[in-house]
Amino acid sequence: MKNRTAKAIEPLIRLVLIDEYALSRAGIHAILADRDDFEVAGEAASLADAIPLVEKEQPDVILMNIGSSGGSLDSVPDLLAVSEDSRLLVLMATQNAEIQHQAICSGALGVVTMDKPPDIMIKAIQRIHAGEAWLDRSMTASVLNALSPAGRAKKADPEAEKIRSLTGRELEVIKLVGEGLKNKAIGERLFISEITVHHHLTAIYSKLDATDRLELIIYAYRHGLAELPR
Repeated sequence: MKNRTAKAIEPLIRLVLIDEYALSRAGIHAILADRDDFEVAGEAASLADAIPLVEKEQPDVILMNIGSSGGSLDSVPDLLAVSEDSRLLVLMATQNAEIQHQAICSGALGVVTMDKPPDIMIKAIQRIHAGEAWLDRSMTASVLNALSPAGRAKKADPEAEKIRSLTGRELEVIKLVGEGLKNKAIGERLFISEITVHHHLTAIYSKLDATDRLELIIYAYRHGLAELPR
């Protein structure tokens, strides 16, 4: 059993791990169990076993390895329906843009490919637990390309009225969200409190019909409200 240090005063991030491969599951479990701020509440080899487990444990984060086919993504809505406050991070073995796009549209807040080092997975878990999105630069471009219809620039933008409703300060907040800054860092950059940043984001979500930070980031990139990472 882990001994938590005096510095570990934040609540544990409770996770459920889903991975059909026992060896892979054991390796990821070992990485998570070695940390004071994580608790593996359970693990499953299939979505059929994972759904009742997630419903019982109500984890903060669901960590799901979808392999290379992405076939299990079809059942993600059923998984998230039994624990509405859980956030999903998908692990995948491929850079396939179509599968990445499907994962985000299915409800994942982040995607990490299995070629990344363990610290990237850790950062992604922490980020989505904080209510943010996790997409690396190449993945962001792929998702945007999948979402953008051909010839979009030549068509009238039906979102123009929504964008015109944004205040100058809200546009500044959106730009900084697009740069990957957290609320505290945005507040420091704009010389406003973290609470004020939160209020601005609430108003922005309402005006743009965005449900979370990930939708806002994608919306901002698509409509030129933030610069795509290079």
